[in-house]
Amino acid sequence: MKLKLYYDLMSQPSRALYILLKTSKCNFEPKCLDLRQGQHFTDEYQDINRFKKVPVIDHNGFILTESVAIIRYLASENVIPRMLYPENSKAQARVDEYLEWQHIGLRLHCAMFFRVKYLNPIITGKQPDPKLVQSYEKRMINAVEELDTLWLGRNQFVTGDSITVADLFAAVELEQPRMAGFEPAARYPNIAKWWPKVKQHFNPYYDEAHVILNKIVKKNMSKL
Repeated sequence: MKLKLYYDLMSQPSRALYILLKTSKCNFEPKCLDLRQGQHFTDEYQDINRFKKVPVIDHNGFILTESVAIIRYLASENVIPRMLYPENSKAQARVDEYLEWQHIGLRLHCAMFFRVKYLNPIITGKQPDPKLVQSYEKRMINAVEELDTLWLGRNQFVTGDSITVADLFAAVELEQPRMAGFEPAARYPNIAKWWPKVKQHFNPYYDEAHVILNKIVKKNMSKL
């Protein structure tokens, strides 16, 4: 029985798992949901994930939610290369250190800026409050600066001199505010050096997972 991945490529952790499984040559069954159409609120999907979110995996009947838990499970089952989630306890702890930090340290702030400036106006049909946007942008900038200086300022990659899932998770989070007009690579030198290396390692699947996102970025740039 195949591994099933329930995902939406507008979701950052969904993109990370999609890219990771594709790169790992895993013969998984993609189960794409359209969150904008509310497909995650159906009774059928609630039977799969009681939290009504993505991503989710179903591995021979074992259903697991939460992207970081999924990463750890896939590594223990040898579905993904161990170099991306190391077996060495200290190297693995460094990856876990980033994965624990990123939820509040980076993801929250990038996602909220994207939501307030780009997504909410589409949903409500109303222009965002400039002061509110500025407030969320300031928090996001502080978070991205921490990634640039406190993580990437010390090493070639997020947790050391080898690429891991930490780099993939960081990269997909930085993509989200680009849809709201914020380009991290244009502002931060360490990110600018590191990001192309992450894309190169995970391509062609990194670009494949970001086709829709990049179309939105291009469309928004044309309006400026």
